[in-house]
Amino acid sequence: MERNLTHIALFAALIAVLGLVPQITLAAGVPITAQSLGIMLCGTVLGARRGALAVLLFLALVAAGLPLLSGGRGGLGVFAGPSVGFLVGFPIAAFAAGWIMERTTLSPGLAATAASVIGGIGVLYVFGISGLALMLDKTLAEAAFIAMAFLPGDILKAVLAGIITQSLARMRPASLLSRA
Repeated sequence: MERNLTHIALFAALIAVLGLVPQITLAAGVPITAQSLGIMLCGTVLGARRGALAVLLFLALVAAGLPLLSGGRGGLGVFAGPSVGFLVGFPIAAFAAGWIMERTTLSPGLAATAASVIGGIGVLYVFGISGLALMLDKTLAEAAFIAMAFLPGDILKAVLAGIITQSLARMRPASLLSRA
């Protein structure tokens, strides 16, 4: 139990630290950040349940007002902006990536890359595009077009998540809780 709580807290901190990487804000008001890499790693390393809990802890801290999102943003106001769909989708994306990781027999690196693409990009974009459409008063097609600006970076993050997960599996197999 203590070990699970420690891992959940450490990965919530990892997401926060990845927010320190300088952001690039698009015209739509949604920043490009490294934090989605943390979401992917929560699922691929911790597994579905623990990964989603780590992201929920992170979002609870953001909602409480801690400036943990990129650019030092925090508080309830961030849940009323154009990035709300992505924020709401974070724990579901981590859960989906972890669920896939737990059930596939591919090598850890390939499984993590696939899980990150499906969960960390596909599932997350469903929520992110819906949030963009709602908050910016755009059609789903227009919001999807806006979201495509994130795709090259997110594919790179999915590949990085696969490499990092594979490295963890090689160096310390017991640390890959999604495969325990």
